[in-house]
Amino acid sequence: MSTSQHLSEASRAAAAPSAPVTAEDAAASSVPGARASASMQPATVPEGHPASAAPSGNAPAATSAAAPAMRPFPVPTSYFSVALGTVALGLAWRHGAKVGHAPAWAGEAILALAGAVWVLLLLVFMAKMLRRRDALRLELQDLVACCFISLIPVTSLEIGIAVNPYAPGFAWALVLASLAGQLAFSMYRAAGLWRGLHTMAATTPVIYLPTVASSFASAGALGALGHSDWGLLFFGAGMFSWFSLESAILARLRTGPALAPAVRGIIGIQLAPAFVGGNAWLAVNGGQVDVFLLLLVGYGVLQLAFLMRLLPWVLEAGYAMSLWGFSFGLAAMASVGMHLVAAGQLVALGWMLWWLGSGLVAALWVGLLWLAVRGRLLVR
Repeated sequence: MSTSQHLSEASRAAAAPSAPVTAEDAAASSVPGARASASMQPATVPEGHPASAAPSGNAPAATSAAAPAMRPFPVPTSYFSVALGTVALGLAWRHGAKVGHAPAWAGEAILALAGAVWVLLLLVFMAKMLRRRDALRLELQDLVACCFISLIPVTSLEIGIAVNPYAPGFAWALVLASLAGQLAFSMYRAAGLWRGLHTMAATTPVIYLPTVASSFASAGALGALGHSDWGLLFFGAGMFSWFSLESAILARLRTGPALAPAVRGIIGIQLAPAFVGGNAWLAVNGGQVDVFLLLLVGYGVLQLAFLMRLLPWVLEAGYAMSLWGFSFGLAAMASVGMHLVAAGQLVALGWMLWWLGSGLVAALWVGLLWLAVRGRLLVR
């Protein structure tokens, strides 16, 4: 059973006026191995499963102990973060080659790896849709886990940019389909919560995905395909969504129960809005390092400093798949850094962002392969 299922029960209790839950209770419920609902079958979850980030408050109520058990699906949708971080890094290295600071084969090799992972994950997700609708339904009903569904169109938008030099027709079709998908899911997920369905416990950086990450990725894809005017519309949607969510997320992180050690990697999503937004801005403004980009870089560097300060706390449980929450922001940071280098502005900072972002995404891959070798990558 995934940790998010444990957490859903705790959040439902917290949401009921007649059954207040203390901060200690909520914190305890966030630890893998907490009490499961009677209708679920316990299962081992990979360390740091990102879908177990926080109580959801929107899962089906527990049934009797005689209810049939549900097998966990072995590949959570949150694993699309592997493809997303990898393709974003490949695009950064492609830009590095374009400006003469990286070998061309490196970026294309990274993009090929990302494409292979993306295809594999899409096939797995389709298998879930066809053969495990129970698992998909539970994921959609969970306030935390359902946010990761946004990673599918977001990753597909980045793949569209990657394949555009080779197959522009396919790239454009993929971008259009992904735009429609991300807008539809944003309407379902973000607008649906305006009916009072959200909880403070589920207000983590994961909620950036349906609106902020999706809109910035859309702006970047449209800019890359030559439609900067439409890209600016999506950039505005992403920027103001970011501003509206940031204070709520930070308030929850500061005053709510601490995230469980195995899922603290999702806090790395805090790095993404400034740097992913910076990449989107570069895509729609013609690649110019201007005042607005420097403002975004400044805030991104501040978030990086905060996350470095918290790194020992984040790593208390060792390597966990939740650490891939850092990947999109790190890859975008590398790309922005290369733009600074190429423009001859803040060159030392640019090189630092480039190598740190690239190196840490590579480290995430080393950890993933280590989990796979140990047989701990899939949910059991």
